Amino acid sequence: MHKKITDWKDTADSYYDKAVSLAVLILLFAFIVSPKIEVKPFKREVKVTEAIDIPPEIKEKIKPPEETVKPIVEIVVEDDLEGGEEEDIEIVDTIEKTSLDPYEEVKTKVIGQTSKFVAYEDPPVVIKRISPEYPEFAKNASIEGAVTLEVEVFADGSVGAVEVKKSLLPGPGGLDEAAVEAVKKWEFSPAKSNGKPVAVWVTFDVNFSLN
Repeated sequence: MHKKITDWKDTADSYYDKAVSLAVLILLFAFIVSPKIEVKPFKREVKVTEAIDIPPEIKEKIKPPEETVKPIVEIVVEDDLEGGEEEDIEIVDTIEKTSLDPYEEVKTKVIGQTSKFVAYEDPPVVIKRISPEYPEFAKNASIEGAVTLEVEVFADGSVGAVEVKKSLLPGPGGLDEAAVEAVKKWEFSPAKSNGKPVAVWVTFDVNFSLN
């Protein structure tokens, strides 16, 4: 048997027409699908600046800034220590001893953040009480009763947050607001747990009576 020998050029020529047709189709597809690109002509603008000569009479009127002369201060140092007696310098102690403990924890007061489940043995006691103002329209309407408040008392005896638990006459200028404003000015002997003052919440009534 004899093997048939073919030239590679003949094989390449057989694919030439197919390759050219495929390339033309690809170019046509790309031309149709691609967006239109508009090329705007570039306009070149040339700006010309003119130099103006200042007339001599105007140049004479324009004065250059005057230079400020810095004053010269002569410093004379006298040495009086040579051959003389040294003066006694008095040392004054201005810093006194303090009793503050740098390792003591400083507790900051945050209104309304005290837990409502703090256990204590001695409850807080009012040491400064301010009576609430009775609104005139409540007097004229003969409104009486009690406003129940829940009050936050800090470890230093000051009042923090105040919440109304039982309302009597709400609204601006009402009995509820009068009771809250008065209690915020009260002072307490703080509650104690294991002999140490603690911040707690207490509930009590503020009474309004016409008698």
